[in-house]
Amino acid sequence: MADPAECTIKVMCRFRPLNSSEVTRGDRYIPKFQGEENVIIGGKPYMFDRVFQSNTTQEQVYNACAQKIVKDVLEGYNGTIFAYGQTSSGKTHTMEGNLHDTDAMGIIPRIVQDIFNYIYSMDENLEFHIKVSYFEIYLDKIRDLLDVSKTNLSVHEDKNRVPYVKGCTERFVCSPEEVMDTIDEGKSNRHVAVTNMNEHSSRSHSIFLINVKQENTQTEQKLSGKLYLVDLAGSEKVSKTGAEGAVLDEAKNINKSLSSLGNVISALAEGTAYIPYRDSKMTRILQDSLGGNCRTTIVICCSPSSYNECETKSTLMFGQRAKTIKNTVTVNVELTAEQWKQKYEREKEKNKTLRNTVTWLENELNRWRNGESVPVEEQFDKEKAKEEVKALDNILNDQPASTPNVPGVRLTDVEKDKCEAELAKLYKQLDDKDEEINQQSQLAEKLKQQMLDQDELLGSSRRDHENLQAELNRLQAENEASKDEVKEVLQALEELAVNYDQKSQEVEDKTKEFEAISEELNQKSSILSSLDSELQKLKEMSNHQRKRVTEMMSSLLKDLAEIGIAVGSNDIKQHEGGSGMIDEEFTVARLYISKMKSEVKTMVKRCKQLESTQSESNKKMDENEKELAACQLRISQHEAKIKSLTEYLQNVEHKKRQLEENVDSLNEELVKISAQGKSLFKDRARETAALTLSPLEYCYWRHLLPTATTENGILN
Repeated sequence: MADPAECTIKVMCRFRPLNSSEVTRGDRYIPKFQGEENVIIGGKPYMFDRVFQSNTTQEQVYNACAQKIVKDVLEGYNGTIFAYGQTSSGKTHTMEGNLHDTDAMGIIPRIVQDIFNYIYSMDENLEFHIKVSYFEIYLDKIRDLLDVSKTNLSVHEDKNRVPYVKGCTERFVCSPEEVMDTIDEGKSNRHVAVTNMNEHSSRSHSIFLINVKQENTQTEQKLSGKLYLVDLAGSEKVSKTGAEGAVLDEAKNINKSLSSLGNVISALAEGTAYIPYRDSKMTRILQDSLGGNCRTTIVICCSPSSYNECETKSTLMFGQRAKTIKNTVTVNVELTAEQWKQKYEREKEKNKTLRNTVTWLENELNRWRNGESVPVEEQFDKEKAKEEVKALDNILNDQPASTPNVPGVRLTDVEKDKCEAELAKLYKQLDDKDEEINQQSQLAEKLKQQMLDQDELLGSSRRDHENLQAELNRLQAENEASKDEVKEVLQALEELAVNYDQKSQEVEDKTKEFEAISEELNQKSSILSSLDSELQKLKEMSNHQRKRVTEMMSSLLKDLAEIGIAVGSNDIKQHEGGSGMIDEEFTVARLYISKMKSEVKTMVKRCKQLESTQSESNKKMDENEKELAACQLRISQHEAKIKSLTEYLQNVEHKKRQLEENVDSLNEELVKISAQGKSLFKDRARETAALTLSPLEYCYWRHLLPTATTENGILN
């Protein structure tokens, strides 16, 4: 077996290409590379074991980062590879990539292929047992990805003080396909979310554990190695990712666990005595990988964008601190009976030498205490003793031996068996104590949760009480407001009643006025009808007179014609017999004509009088019609007013009835709510105590805390 050897953690730095959003935004490509180990950001150089540029292939990354660790694990060493960096920097792409693409697959699927390729090419006498586990740390709780019912697993320590996850599912595998199926199954149960920087952002730290045990069937030599493959969730700024709600809570826990990892790295780099492994479950699991018995490689993934320059510098500084950490690695070997016997003989010889040294020192101390002076040549030489022990080791160390637990030297086999039984008993007690501590911690968590639930219930009860009190106050205020409103309504109703009386009086006055107007209208109508009848009579008389005048004119014209004819014949007769007869006829004609003129004048005068009388009658008729229309308009207006007042009074009566009903219902509801408010808080308090306390505690609580009520009847 090999002696313990110190080795530093290897740190590899990888830059991804600019993504589409960074190109669209116009970000600059800030890293400048010098060789394969240096990168310059903002004028400051950073040195690592290897720096990968943006065009580096997945195979090149695997060959530089992980190929050597696969051999170490198969030789009996522990190994760890994990990716660190801000969100969307390419960690999952580096660790997993496209699991089923030969060119794009990441470190984990390539390691699986390599492990089985090495096993197939090794000695046929070697027998391998490979088992895998896959779990994630989500919200600082360990969740088994192969059995989703296991959501809060605990971290324990084995007899060698190495942390492990207790109760995690372990599957034995015998081919790369089985391992890849296990990875696919676990990956489908992992928590991812969409942020402003990444469409598939890991919201948890995933750990894929490969445990390889081998045994040489000829020499019975047994070796074991563990390989932790860790894909950390990315640190993130909420202002850039736009996280909110549940994603924001995830971001808080992610940043908290990564801060714990940074504190562990800083403490290991500075060499402080206390290393805060227990600050988070992730650092507790990786305790052996950071400063312990493990070959560790960290791949720090960085963004080349100027937009993420601050986060990139922080990641590079993390990598520089991690590079100074040293691990002490040894081969995990289970010794055979012959090797244990050789080791026993070697330790026995060492024990003899140490006994001789103790005897020498005791003698020298006694001489000094007795006041003697011990010469220099007789004093114990520490350097000489160390050289003798070293020489003895060189003689006895035919084979390397390094185990975590070395049995002490026993004089007899009985004592040896007794010691081993006592040691097993102590380990059993230690496991029992760990189990008890775990149970107590779970009980404490449960009690804490119960206390939180109780506080929440009490808070909710207080809030309900406050809400009920506020509701009661609101209802009282509404009741007061309703009373004021009812008073206002009653006052308004009184005013409306007064207005109603006034309007009723006005309606009566208007009715009387309307009746007077109606009587006057009837009188006017009767006068109008009499005038119409008189006008009709006058028209008839006018027509009759016109007819008589026409007849008289026609008779007159006929007489004049006859007179003209007679005059013509008389002229002839005058020439023949004389003029005495003609004069008499002309005299008669003149008399008739003068009479006719006087009658025509009287008739014309009478006609003019009738026409003036008719025009006056027409004017009176027009005035009467206008007055009648005005009276009808006033009547219609008064009827409309009477109708609107009647409807308004009906609405006022209806509103009054509704307000009275509302006041009654509010009073009833106020009485009910006050009664419910009194009983609800009492019931809530009793239910809370009954749910959160045991029966004995509940009785104790009821005995020591009797119900106290305030003046409102509500439990204090």
